[in-house]
Amino acid sequence: MGNTSSMLTQYDIEEEHCNNTFSQQEIVSLYQRFCQLDRSGEGFISADEFLSVPEFAVNPLSQRLLRMIDGLNFKEFVAFLSAFSSRATPDQKIEFIFKVYDLDCNGKVTFNDIMDMLRDLTGTYISEQQRQVSF
Repeated sequence: MGNTSSMLTQYDIEEEHCNNTFSQQEIVSLYQRFCQLDRSGEGFISADEFLSVPEFAVNPLSQRLLRMIDGLNFKEFVAFLSAFSSRATPDQKIEFIFKVYDLDCNGKVTFNDIMDMLRDLTGTYISEQQRQVSF
């Protein structure tokens, strides 16, 4: 694959570019990982390419996350991952979690959104009736 970091511009690796949530070295590492995931070499990562990561594929919330990340370019990839950074602010983390719960993207977390989340997390281990009663 070669030195993939040489394709980055100085702007791409400046910490301010990603709200100081990643260091320059971390941005270079993220770019290398991005290039590994972008098997098609088209400059974005598809849902199928994300699902090639075993830890992501088995995550019960992977389908919700795919809705947020399918077709990300590198800058969007960094922005998406910034919520997982130890330097992310509580507001950034809350905003991310809100987007995960707000399945219909209407700006509200409704009862149906919560029930859908419970279905995703519990699968067949809990019946629909048990979910309704427990909530």
